[in-house]
Amino acid sequence: MQDILEKAARIRLVIFDVDGVLTDGSLFIGDDGQEYKAFYSRDGHGMKILQASGVEIGIITGRTSEVVRLRMESLGIRHVYQGRMEKLPAFEDLLAATGVLAEEVAYVGDDIMDLPVMRRVGLAVAVQDAHTLVKKHSHWVTPNGGGRGAGRDTCELIMEAQGTLDAQLVPYLR
Repeated sequence: MQDILEKAARIRLVIFDVDGVLTDGSLFIGDDGQEYKAFYSRDGHGMKILQASGVEIGIITGRTSEVVRLRMESLGIRHVYQGRMEKLPAFEDLLAATGVLAEEVAYVGDDIMDLPVMRRVGLAVAVQDAHTLVKKHSHWVTPNGGGRGAGRDTCELIMEAQGTLDAQLVPYLR
């Protein structure tokens, strides 16, 4: 675990996949074609306090959805790449846009299309219910599954490693 904490201490940018990571992977599509997703509120709050601690957040997802745009906007996440089945070009664009080095990035994924990016970052994270191959190529596996706390697990791991978690929790302990 010490190796994981050392990697997490260097992270300046966390990139999340959406389906299967920030959601449980279920896709609800109405008769009118409207897509619905369920996001776990604790993951969202973890993302907000991680940003407040000074770590940037990005999204790279294979699907395109208005609900993702709205959710990320509500969380103050500026770097959102949708419709990117090939995630590596979006990853390269995000590095250029932020000036962050690949070894300063954590990527949280669940399926094989996440592997090209996961294999290049400083901290590759698989959600607990990720594909076996994704777990094999990750540095750390979250205790919780996608859409069920994996995002919060990642945020808190990074803040703990960077010594910022307690400061982010103080306002809630007053």
